[in-house]
Amino acid sequence: MTAYAIHWFRRDLRLHDNPALHYASTQQHGRVIPVFIVDPDLVATKRVGPNRLAFLAHRLRTLHAELQAHGSGLYIAYGDPRELLPMLASRFGATLITWERDTSPWGRQRDKEVAQRMQAHGIAGKTTQSLTIQPPDAFKTGAGTPYTVFTPYFRSWVRTLALPEALPVPAMHRHPDQPVHPEWPDWPATSVPLPDSSAHAAEQLLEQFARVALHEYGAGRDMLAQAGTSRLSAYVRFGIMSPQHCARLAVAAMPATKGESRSGAEVWLSELAWRDFYHQILYHFPHVRHRAFRPVYDGIPWDNNPEWFAAWCAGQTGYPIVDAAMHQLRQEGWMHNRARMIVSSFLTKDLLIDWRWGERFFMQHLIDGDTAANNGGWQWAAGTGTDAQPYFRIFHPVSQGEKFDPHGHYVKKYLPQLKYVPAKYIHQPWLLQGSDLRAARIVIGTDYPAPIVDHATQRLAALAMYKSVKTDTTEGV
Repeated sequence: MTAYAIHWFRRDLRLHDNPALHYASTQQHGRVIPVFIVDPDLVATKRVGPNRLAFLAHRLRTLHAELQAHGSGLYIAYGDPRELLPMLASRFGATLITWERDTSPWGRQRDKEVAQRMQAHGIAGKTTQSLTIQPPDAFKTGAGTPYTVFTPYFRSWVRTLALPEALPVPAMHRHPDQPVHPEWPDWPATSVPLPDSSAHAAEQLLEQFARVALHEYGAGRDMLAQAGTSRLSAYVRFGIMSPQHCARLAVAAMPATKGESRSGAEVWLSELAWRDFYHQILYHFPHVRHRAFRPVYDGIPWDNNPEWFAAWCAGQTGYPIVDAAMHQLRQEGWMHNRARMIVSSFLTKDLLIDWRWGERFFMQHLIDGDTAANNGGWQWAAGTGTDAQPYFRIFHPVSQGEKFDPHGHYVKKYLPQLKYVPAKYIHQPWLLQGSDLRAARIVIGTDYPAPIVDHATQRLAALAMYKSVKTDTTEGV
């Protein structure tokens, strides 16, 4: 019997620049069975919503089409991979199974058990690294401990960065017993418009970003109404494009000489490194999945007002920049990164609600929802994460809007009821009076809510709340 390999697709849903798939092909001369397993434990979790599942289903179809163009096709199985993979190996005569290394605590335990089952059945296994640009255990501090502060981590990350050349799409040959038509998952539909999930669309988006926005990325990434970001997060999250591919472009675009300020490409590379940083935090400190990075902050006495949380979720807080961002999330399954910071700060520092409530809500709605990055971002905003002096960072929802949406274009796009409000008042419409109020054609409290809290009051309450626990001012390494 001719030996085959199984490549187990997970978060590497691509053919180009895929080390595990490439290894399987070279070891078995192109005889590879591409498999995706729908694990009910992952689908049923409350942290997954219809937006992300719909995009995944869409990607599985485009991946199948891309595989067909290379003489293969996708095999979709349903169940526990620990049980299914040995069965599939026996059915197709596979002697090797490859997959991409996971960094999450749950995924690492699952993969350990899969490897044990394979060994018991005499099946070889091979894992490769491409989920992050640098492996989460690639380097540590001089003291031999994981990095817990980004700046020194980034210095080591850049110093040790070595980007291999991109791997081509490997040769593949369909197994004669492999079904031609996959059994597609029957997941709930979503009302948000889904991005094109093809690898070609991802590449086009990267090229457009490099041509139009990368040069000004340092400043443009924060302007909410400006197309200043790459919009590649969903593609990287599902591995339609490798993070290494993005890093290669950033490095190639860096200027030969250093100026006084960092170039857009340098800033973008640092943002890619932030993603690696949060993955290595989750890898070394798995407790962050459910608790604060700094355990002392597990004792914060959150107010957790359910009515305020409902208003935040619905985009009905009375602060336009917050509400516009929440409407963007509901309408698109995506939110601008600056907006994510604003609404996260508002939920935790103005509404005094546990960061885990918001973190879970994001995961239920974001197409690009990534546990490591989402958790890291929320703990950064909440002041429970890797920062040494966390609770002093309290974003003012009005000044944030004035700075990053000065003309109100972002707000008016997602809150059309405010389209006639002058830019002077767009971030605090409750101050409208007289002729300005009449020209705005709104009634505060009817057409748009009044602020549900006073920021100045809540800021003092937040400071008191954080100070009520024993603060940890360790600088970290």
